[in-house]
Amino acid sequence: MLFKHKKVRFKPIDPLDNGLREEIAAEQLEPDHFVLDDLLDGTLAEKWEEILTDARRDPEFVFVDDES
Repeated sequence: MLFKHKKVRFKPIDPLDNGLREEIAAEQLEPDHFVLDDLLDGTLAEKWEEILTDARRDPEFVFVDDES
């Protein structure tokens, strides 16, 4: 056989393999962490509004309107 076809294979990419897994675990241990599933009762909107209010206080925050 003159030409031999070799298949190139790559290891699957693990997006959590670059230290992200440890960062997520550390954040989940923080006292003020929240779980999205726990917030689906309406407190998610309240929490998001709190985040936006805090962000708007930042002088470098730029609000982008999807409507424009």
